[in-house]
Amino acid sequence: MHVVATAGHVDHGKSTLVRALTGMEPDRWAEERRRGMTIDLGFAWTTLPSGEQLAFVDVPGHERFVPNMLAGVGPVPAALMVVAADGGWMPQSAEHLAALDALGVRHGLLAVTRCDLADPRAATERALAELAATTLGEVEAVAVSGATGAGLDELRAALDRLVASLPEPDRAAPVRLWVDRSFTIQGSGTVVTGTLGAGTLAAGDELELAGTGRVVRVRGLQSLGAPVSRVDAVARVAVNLRGVDRDQVRRGDALLTPGRFRSTDLVDVRVVGGTTTDPVAGLPRALMLHIGSAAVAVQVRPLGRDTARLRLSRPLPLRIGDRALLRDPGRHLVAGGVTVLDVVPVPLARRGAAAARAAELATMDGRADERGELRRRGLVRRGDLERMGVTVTAAPVAGDWLADPDHWARLREKMVGEVQRYAREHPLEAGAPEQWLRHALRLPDRALVAALVAPPLVSRDGRVSFAGSAAALPEEVARAVEKVRADLAERPFLAPDAARRAGRGRGPRRPGAAARAGALLRLADNVVLLPDAPEQAARLLARLPQPFTLSQARQALDTTRRVAIPLLGLLDRRGITRRLPDDRRMLATPPGAPGPSPPAAGGGG
Repeated sequence: MHVVATAGHVDHGKSTLVRALTGMEPDRWAEERRRGMTIDLGFAWTTLPSGEQLAFVDVPGHERFVPNMLAGVGPVPAALMVVAADGGWMPQSAEHLAALDALGVRHGLLAVTRCDLADPRAATERALAELAATTLGEVEAVAVSGATGAGLDELRAALDRLVASLPEPDRAAPVRLWVDRSFTIQGSGTVVTGTLGAGTLAAGDELELAGTGRVVRVRGLQSLGAPVSRVDAVARVAVNLRGVDRDQVRRGDALLTPGRFRSTDLVDVRVVGGTTTDPVAGLPRALMLHIGSAAVAVQVRPLGRDTARLRLSRPLPLRIGDRALLRDPGRHLVAGGVTVLDVVPVPLARRGAAAARAAELATMDGRADERGELRRRGLVRRGDLERMGVTVTAAPVAGDWLADPDHWARLREKMVGEVQRYAREHPLEAGAPEQWLRHALRLPDRALVAALVAPPLVSRDGRVSFAGSAAALPEEVARAVEKVRADLAERPFLAPDAARRAGRGRGPRRPGAAARAGALLRLADNVVLLPDAPEQAARLLARLPQPFTLSQARQALDTTRRVAIPLLGLLDRRGITRRLPDDRRMLATPPGAPGPSPPAAGGGG
């Protein structure tokens, strides 16, 4: 199916044309038929000579009903511009065309009606010239009479050529269905209608009601008046919803694929229209923003010559590249079209921030460019980028975090400097805590700290330090290690007690720092040995009759229970010894047999 909006004419001639093409009455209200004036959106459809189905959204022309007109034009990809031969180009024609131009509509057709009442050539020439100066460009024109039927076959053929030229919709895209009607059907509940511009809807689907987070279910679907189980874009569709009352959804709301859109009340945009040299200069500070079927009040903050920041009165599910228009309701005119450049703009808190932002926006074209967004944001979650409308191909650096390569490289360089700084300020610690580094580098997630660690840095036990010889022990810690080595030179298992260490000016922090660095082996509080103590102990214990008692081990090692108990516990955990039910032990590998390869020194408790 294809969908076009019929626009441009204020009186009944436009509706008469739609009625003649489709055999359906587009004016739904009795008052519309009585007054000969379209007041609200009308809907009709037909089958073209090629077999393609075409739906019409008939929009009102009178200036009093322009918001209704914009609600119908907003989601539609093509337009049938209608001008009367006996009326010519009218103010409402210009306003409708300005709206189509602001929304970036590029596909259209001109129908000059009532050609039975006047020569259509003058009206056709003027209308074509007006259309050529907009995004519609050069279009085909057909003269018709809805009253006599003249030219209708030619118009149907031209409509066939128009729909054949339309771009193929993205049926894999997430759904964003702007609601243009909401009503209740007895026995069915809430029904909403709209133009499905992209994606696919199916009975049973779950959708999110924009702005509320409420999840609703598709109970049933209709398209062109018939029940269907599935609808592909582009199409007019009626959706029967379960989980929402009729008064909870209205024109201007949107039904969304859950989790695929971000509602925002602050956007940066590029403005087209207004004065040629400075589109933003003449904008009032309070305007209405029209997008899809929605109309919301906005406050305008100029940034650059053609860029501005809009503060919306209520959040809308917007994406980078969306086209919308600004309208001044007080003067009944289109103030300009906008292209959404950023749906998560940076704060403008510092002096000069607005000028810097304007310079940045000047480099953006409204395309959802992955590399450009990563460059501007440095770090961003994959889901957040996709909700902005960006197709993501980059691999995450940690979890679902994406990073600009240059920014990531700069963070790695900065981390080296921060680890050096922490080592200078905290010489007795084994490295910079990851949480401290997260704050120092202003990272949003601690997982990014671990992902940034690369040579010459290593991460161990939640701290980041230099690997190998990249960082020597602080001088005072190195002196403490040498004193412990001297104490253990003759009796390597007789660990110095706290009183001996304190008497020689060594508090508990320095041996603790040395143990974390792997220069000493810390068995328990106030019990430290040299890193190769487990291997030396295994060789001495191998000389004992197997199995052996704690007392025998203590005597063989020439040490005290204070040292022997935690040392034997460490040997058990490393698999060097095995504790028996009677509390005796034996070497896990018999003496003389090749033993297990011991873990690196300093790894025990």
